[in-house]
Amino acid sequence: MPYKRPMTKKGFYKKYDYVYDEQYDCYLCPRDQVLKYSTTNRNGYKEYKSNPRICENCIYSVKCTDSKNSTKVVTRHVWEEYMEKVEDIRHTTGSKAIYNLRKQTIERVFADAKENHKMRYTQFKGLAKMKMELSLIFACMNLKKLALWKSKNGLFFVFGGVYNLFQAHSKLYRKNMTM
Repeated sequence: MPYKRPMTKKGFYKKYDYVYDEQYDCYLCPRDQVLKYSTTNRNGYKEYKSNPRICENCIYSVKCTDSKNSTKVVTRHVWEEYMEKVEDIRHTTGSKAIYNLRKQTIERVFADAKENHKMRYTQFKGLAKMKMELSLIFACMNLKKLALWKSKNGLFFVFGGVYNLFQAHSKLYRKNMTM
């Protein structure tokens, strides 16, 4: 079961209220106290903890944490700096236009597979059988793309041969799976 980060309780500081300092690998709380790196948990989140002696005397600790030992813990995924970079790139002007084309290209492949290659419903049970079926379907879809590309570029390629190859492999595969 994947780890789900806890949501901030109402009335408490949000994670974005804490500033991450890349150079020192620590967080600064809204009262300019340092939350130092403590450990990385099994789910891939670094834990940054505050000094409980400082926090127990802080008048804003009621908005920061309700833990018994007055320690604030902020988590940061080990890949978060890369996710932030990707998010910054995605919001640039040129990337917005490219990202808008995504629904026409990437999702189109899955729509074609669903409509033209019987992927609306699964025919097999089990992860291994499904992986084999999907690998075969997508390999055949790639062969069809290659055939269309070659025929558009004036290269000789028999499209019917690819389609018949797909049908033969598909029948053979289904026969082997039912045994």
